[in-house]
Amino acid sequence: MSLVGKKFPNITVDAMSEMGDDLKINIFEEATKNNQKVLLFWYPKDFTFVCPTELHAFQEALPEFEKRNTKVIGASCDTNEVHFAWLNTSKDNGGIEGVTYPILADTHRQLANTLGIVDQDFEFDEEGNEIFTGSNVTYRATYLVDEDGKIFHESVNDMPLGRNVKEYLRLVDAYTHVQKNGEVCPANWEEGKEAMSANRESTAEYLAKHQN
Repeated sequence: MSLVGKKFPNITVDAMSEMGDDLKINIFEEATKNNQKVLLFWYPKDFTFVCPTELHAFQEALPEFEKRNTKVIGASCDTNEVHFAWLNTSKDNGGIEGVTYPILADTHRQLANTLGIVDQDFEFDEEGNEIFTGSNVTYRATYLVDEDGKIFHESVNDMPLGRNVKEYLRLVDAYTHVQKNGEVCPANWEEGKEAMSANRESTAEYLAKHQN
């Protein structure tokens, strides 16, 4: 079930900083108390394959998110200790050394289960006993949260599919444009392009201008 338009769950989770500090982070409070947007991205597991490419991609884009008053936070169900070990593993060994944003350690899966993003499947044997068959790790879910703690975007990729970080920058730009100008953003809108008013006349005018 989609959570877009709803407040982000008010749940505090353990996290690890780049310096090895144990943190407590509440995404809702990060947004509302600091008057900033938050991008929270979940990945399945530390020391895996697609995951480090995504963490480095978000790190490379970090200055662009900071320009947009958007805090980037990673998350998985690994422990803080495993996060710290991965943060101290060099890039050429599959590590995430150089990543500077915090990473949630939702080891109890309280937040991940509230969001409904954990791969948890159950079957029953011939005697009716429940058998767990899932991986018990999260899918590649991404949440954009506004300054009021409201989720304005969510997406979930299956585990083999890495994300396009530039798309989240575009979505932050589009939502900020809506906030500032009260307009709506058409398909493929990018910063600097024409937007529309939310009425039939503006849509007709826009389509007439942009016929192929």
